[in-house]
Amino acid sequence: MPGIEGLIQIEQDGTISFGNYTLNEKAKKQDFEYQGDLYKVKTFYEITKLERNGMFVYESVPGTAVSHFTETDEGITCQVEGYKASQITVQLEENTPYQIYEDNEVTVEITTNVSGKLGVNIDLEDERPVELKILKA
Repeated sequence: MPGIEGLIQIEQDGTISFGNYTLNEKAKKQDFEYQGDLYKVKTFYEITKLERNGMFVYESVPGTAVSHFTETDEGITCQVEGYKASQITVQLEENTPYQIYEDNEVTVEITTNVSGKLGVNIDLEDERPVELKILKA
């Protein structure tokens, strides 16, 4: 899964997938409708960014491909793939503790800041997908 064809798509299970870290130049797709919201994705090897209705949702540096992205009241789940270690930032509830799971193992507990942003480093060597869960503690 080096990249999502069309940059963003709805999967058969109702989740979304987005991003393409193999692109040498920036690509974007906007006004992608999903569950009544409009999404915009910008992606290439240096960064992948997802916005919903003009608001920040997800960012990775360097770029990643994200599959089966799901947001609930409890947090975010997805699979992330990239070509090297990435800093991933997501928008969640402010001042809330979350546990970070990589491939179903808890790696750390982090409390979001006053803006609700949470950053985590994830090792994506060998372009092997990592199951990432960020769930309320």
